[in-house]
Amino acid sequence: MPLHMNDGYELDTDKIDDTVLALLAMTMCGGDHAWKGHDWDTLSRLHEKGLLYDPVGKAKSVALTPEGMKRCQELFDAMFVRRTEP
Repeated sequence: MPLHMNDGYELDTDKIDDTVLALLAMTMCGGDHAWKGHDWDTLSRLHEKGLLYDPVGKAKSVALTPEGMKRCQELFDAMFVRRTEP
């Protein structure tokens, strides 16, 4: 049974949204577009937050707003980039 179905667990959708937005950086495909192979509910929430343009449609990619591009890079760096000493 998935975690969100167990007693005592509630999904933190803001953390999920941040993680998916950061992962979109891994699938960038030209300018402000990324492949939209993520959960539809999450993509819809990111759209409602003004970070993605409307993800509904036949296109296989989703466009990030300027604010979404900035936040995507910030989250990617914070979550996945290992800083090394020079």
